[in-house]
Amino acid sequence: MMSYQAPYKDMQWLVEQAYQSQNLAELNSLQDFDLDLANAIIDEANKFASHVLVPLNAVGDTQGCQFENGQVTTPNGWKEAYAQFRDSGWIGLALPEAFGGQGLPKYIAQPVNEMWLSSNLAFVMFAALAQGGSEILLKFASDDVKARYLTQIVTGEWTVAMSLTEPNAGSDLGALATKAVPQADGTYQIKGQKIYITYGEHDMADNIVHLVLARTPDAPAGSRGISLFAVPKYRVSDEGICGEFNDVRCTGIEHKTGLHGSPTCSISYGDNDACVGELIGELNQGLMAMFVLMNEARLSCGLQGVALGELAYQKALQYAHERVQGAGVGGKRVAIIEHPDVQRMLLSIRSETFGLRALGYQIAALLDVSEHSQDPVRVRMAESRIALLTPIFKGFATEQANDMAGTAIQIYGGMGFVEETGIAQVMRDARITTIYEGTTGVQAKDLVHRKIRMDQGVAMCQLLTDMRDDISAAPQSQPHQRLAVAVDQLANVIDGVLLNPNADTAKLDAVSVPFLKAMGGICCAWQLARLAQQAQINQAQDDGFFRNVMALADFYSAYQLPLAQAALTTVSQEQNGVGAYQF
Repeated sequence: MMSYQAPYKDMQWLVEQAYQSQNLAELNSLQDFDLDLANAIIDEANKFASHVLVPLNAVGDTQGCQFENGQVTTPNGWKEAYAQFRDSGWIGLALPEAFGGQGLPKYIAQPVNEMWLSSNLAFVMFAALAQGGSEILLKFASDDVKARYLTQIVTGEWTVAMSLTEPNAGSDLGALATKAVPQADGTYQIKGQKIYITYGEHDMADNIVHLVLARTPDAPAGSRGISLFAVPKYRVSDEGICGEFNDVRCTGIEHKTGLHGSPTCSISYGDNDACVGELIGELNQGLMAMFVLMNEARLSCGLQGVALGELAYQKALQYAHERVQGAGVGGKRVAIIEHPDVQRMLLSIRSETFGLRALGYQIAALLDVSEHSQDPVRVRMAESRIALLTPIFKGFATEQANDMAGTAIQIYGGMGFVEETGIAQVMRDARITTIYEGTTGVQAKDLVHRKIRMDQGVAMCQLLTDMRDDISAAPQSQPHQRLAVAVDQLANVIDGVLLNPNADTAKLDAVSVPFLKAMGGICCAWQLARLAQQAQINQAQDDGFFRNVMALADFYSAYQLPLAQAALTTVSQEQNGVGAYQF
């Protein structure tokens, strides 16, 4: 069955490292949010995660959601857990106090969100939607729209649904056909169908605010003609009170491989021509606004990969200690934790999770710099680094989550293939993470073309410079020496292949995923090498934790980093293979 305890020591130390490396103490607006506060909040969140959310994880998986007559019923206990989650203020943790949030920085919210995702991913998928939806309204909505929706969303009285995908469009948003017809009172009549809408209908909150991409009758073709609209399930008065039904109907829920407790809905807007929406931002600028939510969702997806890897590790580690099978060195039967290959598999999960967590926490701290620094140069550098790392984190962390879940099942052996142990749920829940919010292929093309080629590799070169600066600080360390070889190889591939002005775009697309995976592995090796150097400094106060950090860095650089280098070799041979075969 499911069991999870937040890796408190890991989280505490990695939060401290992110806080210090990004110099958050220098930001005046964050003076009241120090590490002591962060540790206290992490501790409280761990209690809620382990006592409330973990017991409901298997319930959601086995019961799933029920759909009848346009209504969705969530699994037993979820409605009550949502009320506790809402009333405890967790939804608005990193949202403005002016609208009912707690206004905490991202670097504190990151480990808290990871706990939710490990303990019950299907349940808490509404949280990233609330965060991203609120940020859209804060940045783009009129004051009237903010007044009507924001407080209720931030406090959790209402939830948010992101309505992008259509049956005929998929990831090609330029092909969407949902219509928004302007009305005399300044509102819009919305008509169309959307699919794969997470928490598009449920029984946990009084209202659901759908953020709907649609196009007006005279809009330009393609993605240039997309606008964004707030479309509540129930219409909202100027005083923020729910009124009549807004012709927003759920027509069904998906029967999915995993995440059974999270309702993934098909939604029909305006079947009776009575669906009203309000414009958010400017006409035909909907994608600009929606990218705020999509970026939030991509970072959340990357964190889902970390969280599921942690859950897989904890379950596999416990089983490896309990399962007695085979003989040890002395010929006696031993727990499988004594077998070197099992240790290798456990370390592959543990080191991957640790490196990815460190990378994710650094991104969170960079977000705080971008939002709170008064130095425009520092803000631009933070925004550039976030933009570069976001597709890497989303794509690589979720791909690795699938690998880590599979490795955990391998540790279980035959027992991993049956449902009663619970590890199979991790594998099923992880499978979607590489697909939603942009597949790994979409992330990889974004990385290659928009984040590297578009700025002629400037942001990438800055990242390589930071890596080399860290390498030079510990030249005798094996993890640093191995990283140095990989970074040199990476630089050669970027200069010789990605930034080649005569490169064939289609062939670059064909090797973009191997390149993303190479970047992910090198970034994790970089983070682990940096942490190992810091751990060496802290050895005097060691209780075993810092020695283990150094061992993780050494293992990753020896076992996992070569996989990234192999992927770079594939990229360097991009002129071959794909395109020659006739399908």
